[in-house]
Parts: sequence; C-alpha cells; structure tokens
Amino acid sequence: MGAVLGDVLGFAAGVAVSPLPIIAVILILATPRGRLNGVLFTVGWILGLAVLGAVMLAIASPASASAHKHPATWVGALKLALGVLLVLFGARQWHRRPRDPSQAKLPKWMGAIDRLTPVKVFGLGTALAALNAKNAPLTIAAGASIGSAGLPVGQQIASLAIFVVIATLGLLIPLGVFLLGGERARTTLGNWKDWAAQHNVAVMAVLFFVLGLKLLGDGISILTS
Repeated sequence: MGAVLGDVLGFAAGVAVSPLPIIAVILILATPRGRLNGVLFTVGWILGLAVLGAVMLAIASPASASAHKHPATWVGALKLALGVLLVLFGARQWHRRPRDPSQAKLPKWMGAIDRLTPVKVFGLGTALAALNAKNAPLTIAAGASIGSAGLPVGQQIASLAIFVVIATLGLLIPLGVFLLGGERARTTLGNWKDWAAQHNVAVMAVLFFVLGLKLLGDGISILTS
C-alpha cells in the first residue's frame, strides 16, 4: 500500500493545485451564504473525486488491472493515452497564456457565483472535480494505479480516500482560513484569489506538462516491462 500511495500522491497534489476551483471557493465564501455554500462546494468536490475514483476501481478489478502483481497492459496504455492528452492540453494552455498576467480574465460563469443556489453550488463543486480537463485524467490515473497494485479491497478504499483528502487540500485550506481566520481572512483570501487569477493559465500549463510527462513515463514503463 505504501508503494501505491507514493505513486498516487503526485496525482493528488496535481489535483489539489487547481487555481480555478480555489478561486471559485474563495468567491463563494465572499457571498452572503458563504459559510454554507463553501462547505457544500467542498463536499461536492469530494463526492466528484470519490465517485470517479470508485468507478475506476470498479472497472479495474474485474478487468484484471493487475497481473501477477504487475499492472496489466491496458493500464499502461491508459496512462500513456492520458499522458498524451495532458501534454497536449499543456501546450494549448501555454499558447493561450496572457503575456501580461494583469490582463488575465476569469471565466464568465464566475461572475454568477453569488447568484447560485446551494444545490447549484454543490453541483459546481462536483463538476469541477470530476469533469475538469486536468482533474479527471489524474483521478482516473490514480484509480488505475490503485486498482493495478493487487491490493485487498479495504486497502484500495483507504488508498482512494487518502488520494481524495490530499486532492481536496486546495479547497480545505481556504475554507479553514475563512472559518477560523476572522476579519483578516477576507484580505488573505482576496490576495490568494488575485494571484491565482493572474497566474491560472501558466500554472495549469506547467502542471499539464509535468503530470502528463509522468503519466507518459508510467505508461511506457508498464508497456515495456
């Protein structure tokens, strides 16, 4: 289990460092129902990651993701494909990055966050976790890594739970600052939001490249061993 956690913690950190969800939760916390909606957004995020990871585990187990304690060929092919996808996204993001960070623009849907109902906030958290172009491949890769290790079911579930907790730190930290930081929390979170907004595209491009290359390496290693 230790080896599996070493493999998936990098994926979890990549999910946790997601500028747009971090900006979204900070904007949500600044709304009149910020406390409730911030918690709902985070719970939706956790649910999205957990469900996607669980689906991957459910697929991997009967599909013989592990053959004699070694990842099956299809796991290597999956990681290779996900790696290519992330590298391509990274190239696209780098090409689209603003030359002047101060000119960076947030997605239009963020302007409507203060008008979202609690149900829609919950759904937004779930969607940003499970349908994001970076988070979904990384969660699928983590599920494949866990499923291909030949672990007992209990250890698979525990490994997935640890992945989800680490992957949620990017939201839990702003939420904790808001709930415990008092009046100074708004200034702190505002500074974080401004920085993330200015550097979102560049950060995402670098993450796509680095994590894509890791997946490419993992896939090639599995396919050639």
